[in-house]
Amino acid sequence: MHAQLSDKKIMCREFIEALERCHASGWNRLTGACNTDKDVLNQCLRAERVARTTSNRENAKERNEKAQKALKEFNSLAS
Repeated sequence: MHAQLSDKKIMCREFIEALERCHASGWNRLTGACNTDKDVLNQCLRAERVARTTSNRENAKERNEKAQKALKEFNSLAS
């Protein structure tokens, strides 16, 4: 199962519940009847992950720029 399927995630909750309902009804899981629900859930989780990594990348870029600026200021004071 996906690590993202915790109760903390609200964005994809409806897709998670739909997949769980499909899996609960006997043979559907074994015959591939739930594949479309799983594909939709995977797309939702991927979109969430891409948004999260984009945000993290931007935050890291800002932190690195701030650290570089502080290092330059420190080096200019030390000289």
